[in-house]
Amino acid sequence: MLWGRSSDKKQAAPVASEGPSFEDQLPTLREFLREYNRIAEVCFNDCVNDFTGRTTTTSEISCVNNCLEKFLKVTQRISQRFQEQQMLMNENQVVAGKAKGLFQ
Repeated sequence: MLWGRSSDKKQAAPVASEGPSFEDQLPTLREFLREYNRIAEVCFNDCVNDFTGRTTTTSEISCVNNCLEKFLKVTQRISQRFQEQQMLMNENQVVAGKAKGLFQ
């Protein structure tokens, strides 16, 4: 008998995982990392100007926080508007479908 193993035991059958696999989530992760790097670069370039010290100044930290907060608020607002437009388009398609007799 090896440490933690028994040669006479059968291994359990693999259990189906819940949700999407890592491979399915990879494009989403890549997009998230691309956006994260982009906003980090934009805020860094806009806010960090003094490279004479080892630490960031209070004004640089405040600027980066404001930059990130503004980006997040704009992204949230765009997402909300997109969802609203999608809902309107879906409602219009349902109305058009009912007018053509596609829906009962």
